[in-house]
Amino acid sequence: MAVPMQRARLRYSLLKLIAIASSLAALTALLDPDRVATSMGMLLVGVNGYSQFFAIYVGVRLATAALALLAARHGDQPLLGDITALFLLAQPAGRFIAAFAIGLPQGFLLVICGMELLGGLGLLALRPRPVGTRADELSHTKS
Repeated sequence: MAVPMQRARLRYSLLKLIAIASSLAALTALLDPDRVATSMGMLLVGVNGYSQFFAIYVGVRLATAALALLAARHGDQPLLGDITALFLLAQPAGRFIAAFAIGLPQGFLLVICGMELLGGLGLLALRPRPVGTRADELSHTKS
């Protein structure tokens, strides 16, 4: 019983860390969009460029943070943490697809990609395991 409790505490802590990191990333993008865009290898041009940047780097990051907080508060509903993991893993997945055409990200973006991978895979690895009764286990082995 101690191991599931430790896993739950670790997942809770990881969800809180993801919420904090996503919130700080959104705040940084909100306060200095040009610097953040430049560090990501982008150049923001015109209203549409800024609008798209804010949609992704502020809006989606804040949504990820809110989802992570919600998942942390409702640890008995692992699906919320799983969705948070998918939000995180979608970004390196997109970068992996782009790698075939233009190569892997470089510098700071590669570090961010690694952190997203670790966070998403960590959440999935710490997912609560279904608890079955001993009778359920026996009935499955006899079939």
